[in-house]
Amino acid sequence: MAIEQKTGSTFNIPLGPVHVALEEPVYFDLQVEGEIIRGTTLHSGHVHRGMENLAQHRNLIMNQTLTERVCSLCSNSHAFTYAMVVENALGIEVPERAHYLRTLTEEIKRVASHLFTLAIQAHLCGFESLFMHTMEIREIMQDVKESLYGNRMNLAFNCIGGTKFDLDQECFDFLEQSLEKFMPQFREVLDIFETDPLICARIQGTGILPKEDAIRLGVVGPVARGSGLSVDVRKETPYAAYGKVDFDIVTRDGCDLYARTCVRLHEVLESVKIIRQVIRDIPEGETRVHMKHIFPSQAVARSEAPRGEVIYYIRTNSTEIPERLKWRVPSYMNWEALGVMLRNAKVADAALITNTIDPCVSCTER
Repeated sequence: MAIEQKTGSTFNIPLGPVHVALEEPVYFDLQVEGEIIRGTTLHSGHVHRGMENLAQHRNLIMNQTLTERVCSLCSNSHAFTYAMVVENALGIEVPERAHYLRTLTEEIKRVASHLFTLAIQAHLCGFESLFMHTMEIREIMQDVKESLYGNRMNLAFNCIGGTKFDLDQECFDFLEQSLEKFMPQFREVLDIFETDPLICARIQGTGILPKEDAIRLGVVGPVARGSGLSVDVRKETPYAAYGKVDFDIVTRDGCDLYARTCVRLHEVLESVKIIRQVIRDIPEGETRVHMKHIFPSQAVARSEAPRGEVIYYIRTNSTEIPERLKWRVPSYMNWEALGVMLRNAKVADAALITNTIDPCVSCTER
């Protein structure tokens, strides 16, 4: 890491593009005075893949596979929202059972995503045993994904018109047994994150994002809810089966890293609550209807991915290939908040604060 003196006691420190908190390249130019960060400039664009252009050269079915590869931890959310936007454009009515199955899959994915972010946070705090413990618990949900869907990351479950296959009672029984194993261990980890002196000393009062700045920057997901904003697409505009299950929007007013940690921890509990309701209430019936006609239309679809709101827009014509497919990802909205969170923080906390938005470079630079 090179350090360039700027003026007086102020230095410029480049952080990245090979980053201590990410496996993806992004570059920060930190303006530092002593050990304190006074300003931050973000430089991105290292991994642009042109995926929106690729989508305009593939048919609607092929784009189902493409969109699931926009992002890893939110892969199901992209495939889910893409299917919804096509269904909205073409007036496709999805079977009720498929709505419940989609909701189930999304919440399983949300639990695994939050646990990964929390584990990396423990690692960046230097609490390696907590990192390993959290990842070990996450493996229970990874095994659920592999057993139910055949994959641990890209589940390939959603399709236009519903889901590619059904889940039977044996699958639901296995999921329930996995949750019985998961919950006691997770509550132990939750207690450590919320009360352990080492964790609390490192994350309380760190990475402050005041509520007014969260509103001004339009942040989404756990980042917004950790600054006291009660925003959640699942509640605001219910989709799939979210209007038929009971859950709470988890918010905290601390506006710091600790608050965002608590939001993710308690959202896992809400996700488990949703999963159990789906298992209990899922109706019988078909899981898919087939696309019959393609005609000129346009539509928008929104969903609440683990990182926050995902928006898809599509414009179709009379062919199988869309005229336009565009999406906005949650990381895109949350990056700018780092400029506020890093201001007046210590250089040693830069990686920890960056991780608190659960950033994804690949979907931002799609």
